[in-house]
Amino acid sequence: MEGSDHGDDIQMLEAGEFSPQVSSDATEENLASVQKFVAVCVTVLMICSLVYIGTIVFGGDGFVTYRPGDQALESQEIYSELIDFDGIKLNGNGVTVCIVDSGIMPEHVDIEDAEIVMWKDFVQNRAKPYDDHGHGTSMAGILIADGWMKGIAPKVDLLVAKALSEDGSGDDGIVAEAIDWCVVNGADVISLSLGGAPDILPFNIGSGRGSDDAAADAIDQGVFVIAAAGNDGGDDDDGDVSSPCSERLVICVGGVKQNGEHWSGSSTGDNNGRAFPFMLPRSDPHQKPELVAPAQKVPVINYEGSWSLVDGTSAATVYVTGAIALLLQENPQLSESTSSSNSDQVKEWIQQSVQPAEGQTGHDDDYGYGLLKIQALLDMADS
Repeated sequence: MEGSDHGDDIQMLEAGEFSPQVSSDATEENLASVQKFVAVCVTVLMICSLVYIGTIVFGGDGFVTYRPGDQALESQEIYSELIDFDGIKLNGNGVTVCIVDSGIMPEHVDIEDAEIVMWKDFVQNRAKPYDDHGHGTSMAGILIADGWMKGIAPKVDLLVAKALSEDGSGDDGIVAEAIDWCVVNGADVISLSLGGAPDILPFNIGSGRGSDDAAADAIDQGVFVIAAAGNDGGDDDDGDVSSPCSERLVICVGGVKQNGEHWSGSSTGDNNGRAFPFMLPRSDPHQKPELVAPAQKVPVINYEGSWSLVDGTSAATVYVTGAIALLLQENPQLSESTSSSNSDQVKEWIQQSVQPAEGQTGHDDDYGYGLLKIQALLDMADS
């Protein structure tokens, strides 16, 4: 995407590869910080498939069935129980969700009956839905699958904006355009399983309007924005969650393992404030991440027609997206807001309904306020 008019050319870069434009009097220390923190990369936040899982079943009548393997089905059951999704009768009907990602391959058996209400390709301007990376299809399946895999909200009205290229990266300005498109076309919820380093515009003047700005504008118009915390937890952590997840009113999602413990790859939030890049301390209910959801060995559909187990806060993001869609189905008045007041309200409900880790008091920079519990969230709204 060289020569794009949409801002910085975004690529998947190793640490130290990017040389940002800074003023000539910038110190070496500040330059190193810029290289670490500047928002120059928006990429998918799902680690490559751990294993492709499929089983061929031969029927006595001569028919052959290809289905996910037992490990994928067991993982689906474990996570469904972990987040209290079992027994919920809602399906997202009447709620419009927009996924900004690498596209969607609607021919997969688990989503072939889903209706894509609207599609926009910001990368190659193709008229029909496609996915040349696969990440977007996998994320869509967590939301709308209604076959072997069971999505959290399979009956939502789905908008899909392709803003990431075949290598899973994208221009932050194009992602911002895609977010704007979601808003214009009536999205109630925008799901962003992507992210980059937090923005420090004073040292990156040419970057223009970014995904964090677009997310904030969407929320100001009453749209819920859910985004991934990031996958640089542990020794590689850059000190905060990804952008636009770092935006104040965005619902930022970290990850857990099948036993409910924190997934070590999930990015840690910085909630104490800092001098460079400048950030005020965050306060409740906006500390990052706000909550955690399934992020390790998550069963997903693949754009080739198969299934996989994957890691990443990308997946966790869509679980929360689905939960918010169910919340809006049961409480449609929340979608009528044209201001950020609804996001403030739902964040308070999230803080009060999640399950903290054992021994946790208050917010935790890794675990957020706690683990997503869908039924408890719905009950909180009804109380």
